[in-house]
Amino acid sequence: MRIPETLYASITKVLPVVCVDLVIENSKGNFLLVKRANHPLKGEWWVPGGRLLHAEKAIDGAFRKGREELGVGLTSLEFFGFFEETFAVDCRGKDIPYHTISLVYQARLTDSEAISLDRQSTDFTWAKELPEKFVVQEG
Repeated sequence: MRIPETLYASITKVLPVVCVDLVIENSKGNFLLVKRANHPLKGEWWVPGGRLLHAEKAIDGAFRKGREELGVGLTSLEFFGFFEETFAVDCRGKDIPYHTISLVYQARLTDSEAISLDRQSTDFTWAKELPEKFVVQEG
């Protein structure tokens, strides 16, 4: 269900947004990063992920994000920890602090799996390191 924009803006002013993020590694030890098409972090390299849906279990949301954003079926996920940040702009690009708490899951992909991005990202790369500001607190 899509939340009307005015209601969503009101909610995010008083509550953090709960998300899932995916730390995906290939057989060479490189991490999958996507170039974000949306705020916050628009135009930056980041890990795939996004908001949980109402009544969705975190692990189910992580599997869904793999399918929707990357076009891959993740076969194994392990809880890795959490990432928390308050961004200067919200998901609409407004100068409103945007607090997110992400449950981070780790997964592996084979080098032969084809990535098929949705509209959340404009490009992807396999990087030797995760983004500097993506500091995961171990669970």
